[in-house]
Amino acid sequence: MELAEILSEDSVLVLDKVADKAELFGILSERAAKVTGLDAAAVYEALAAREALGSTGLGSGIAIPHGKLAGLDGVRALFVRLREPMDFEAIDDEKVDLIMTLLAPVGAGADHLKALARVARLLRTESLVKSLRGTTDPARLHDILTTPLTSQNAA
Repeated sequence: MELAEILSEDSVLVLDKVADKAELFGILSERAAKVTGLDAAAVYEALAAREALGSTGLGSGIAIPHGKLAGLDGVRALFVRLREPMDFEAIDDEKVDLIMTLLAPVGAGADHLKALARVARLLRTESLVKSLRGTTDPARLHDILTTPLTSQNAA
């Protein structure tokens, strides 16, 4: 599964300052509702319920909040680049500035896990993370995220 299949350009956001996870999840939920047609409150609840199990802050300034929702036709992603990092209770206690949110249909166990693994692998790529942190242009962020790494390395 390539990120280009699940991340649309209108699902990439750049935000100045976010106070906390509740505010972030509210913003993500509203955008997810806009791009998927799902109810924003249901998206918020799915993200908050997963986060209540433990932080999805992976460390190194990266978080991958995720949740499962009824009525979704496939895995969808949203990406947020924060200009000012926020506390996310990450495993390394570092603030987070790169947030990839994954939403999956209820019962999409394998697809959901594949998407999580793909995103986690991608966001461990030092050159890609450096590129993401080097821009605040949503279109450029989308390009960075959806261009296969082999193409980026050749450029």
